[in-house]
Amino acid sequence: MDLSFTPEELAFRAEARRFFRTEVPQSIRDKVQEGEGLTKDDLVTSQRILNSRGWATVNWPVAVGGQDWSPVQIYMYQDEMQLAHVPSPIAFNVSMVGPVIAQFGNDEQKARFLPKTANADIFWCQGFSEPGSGSDLASLRTRAERKGDKYIVNGQKIWTTLAQYADWIFCLVRTDPAAKQQEGISFLLIDMKTPGITVRPIITIDGGREVNEVFFDNVEVPAENLVGQENKGWDYAKFLLGNERTGIARVGMSKAKVIRIKELAALEFTGERPLIEDPRFQEKLAAVEIELKALEMTQLRVVADERKMAKGRQNPASSILKLKGSVIQQQLTELLMEVVGPYVMPYQRDFDGNNEPTIGPDYATEAAPMYFNYRKVSIYGGSNEIQRNIIAKAILGL
Repeated sequence: MDLSFTPEELAFRAEARRFFRTEVPQSIRDKVQEGEGLTKDDLVTSQRILNSRGWATVNWPVAVGGQDWSPVQIYMYQDEMQLAHVPSPIAFNVSMVGPVIAQFGNDEQKARFLPKTANADIFWCQGFSEPGSGSDLASLRTRAERKGDKYIVNGQKIWTTLAQYADWIFCLVRTDPAAKQQEGISFLLIDMKTPGITVRPIITIDGGREVNEVFFDNVEVPAENLVGQENKGWDYAKFLLGNERTGIARVGMSKAKVIRIKELAALEFTGERPLIEDPRFQEKLAAVEIELKALEMTQLRVVADERKMAKGRQNPASSILKLKGSVIQQQLTELLMEVVGPYVMPYQRDFDGNNEPTIGPDYATEAAPMYFNYRKVSIYGGSNEIQRNIIAKAILGL
């Protein structure tokens, strides 16, 4: 295993660091650092800056706008982006539907959707989860019935992140109810402006609107919006989920949070000394830092192995990255809550016309919402329980 970097790789890291810290507006990066919600304009602006450099879709095939980067370069790109507090490219566009269209779409679909997807001219959302299905995605019931040159879609999706921003939604729909669960599903692209689509917000515990319900009532979708073959959507969904888990450890983001926690802990006092000097707090922070360093070394080992693996083959060790990465992200939000102390308790909703001063320092207002929001990271991208099963089977041979 060789964990040293070549001069060319170090030069690439330096250029990535310069680009992220000088080209993406400081106002957007400050929001990311403080844990504030990003607007649609923030996300689109950042992605268009990355896309202008060809850095929004680095995981796509080169023929459709991707980069022929080594695993080390991709690691450095993600690490420096997160350390600079730059929003990651819109995952629904770049890590999910884009690669599916590039791999399984026809030439017309690639020409129609991929450039606009890369530049965020189309903002996508994901129509997978449904009420009553839980983690059993294959039990979905949203129906798409073929009638001539169109499909008629009826059903409901839930937990649809940022559907209120979306121009299009990519959906798994049941096209053959008589087939076995996984064999009767298709992958459809649906314009959100189509009559019969209703989006309703699900207000989260912090008063935010991140997730939604989406209802389909006799929605007409042109048959040309079917990706790949009818009833083969489950295969495309598995391909999509494999891309979604890329970089999910978020080592760079966690390193940036450690830096921020240290800064804030120097401002908050316990008795007559800053919290950062409290031995018990130092012990907790050091324990997380050790886990994070071990995670980073594991990620580098995976990168080193990928240098020798066949291109496109997935390393089962990525499940370790997802599992430990999500645990560390949650531990850091707990430490931030401890830093802020009692100021995390007031519910301070930001809304138009609110002229009430915040209780405590400005950085305190986002600590509790971030803590509760990060409960999800051990679920999405494959729950931690599933990752443990993968590790047991593929790595430990149990």
